[in-house]
Amino acid sequence: MRIHIATDHAGLDFSTQLQQHLSAAGHDVVDHGPIEYDAVDDYPAFCIRAAQAVVADQRAGVEALGVVFGGSGNGEQIAANKVEGVRAALVWNLSTAELAREHNDANVISIGARQHTYEEVTSFIDRFIQTPFSADERHVRRIGQIADFEKDGSLLPDPRA
Repeated sequence: MRIHIATDHAGLDFSTQLQQHLSAAGHDVVDHGPIEYDAVDDYPAFCIRAAQAVVADQRAGVEALGVVFGGSGNGEQIAANKVEGVRAALVWNLSTAELAREHNDANVISIGARQHTYEEVTSFIDRFIQTPFSADERHVRRIGQIADFEKDGSLLPDPRA
């Protein structure tokens, strides 16, 4: 599987170690930056490029997922979610990593590098990669509703109206 990775300065060490871990597991890892430590770097472009690459690969039939890192993971998740077709989930334990794939068919996860040990991070990412989407009708329907809103702003009728 191809794994696209991006980070800010807070996640750079994790990103480097994780790339080695994922490559050793047989994954094709693509690093979207940064290439060096800069305490005032601007992470949105790195995360958006990684997210764009995930969507491009998936649309081309390439099995791909993404991982973005930051101090908390919040800003990186927000940036990734601005890309049409991305469903980025903030992951903080094994359950959220699994549910992100199983229920939401998330194609990108975001992790707070300052919140976890390297061992925790690798376990979250491994679980995310290994967990398939359930394809349950209710989850497919809800993901479709999100995609519809993303494309044209459409929503289900307001039941209060």
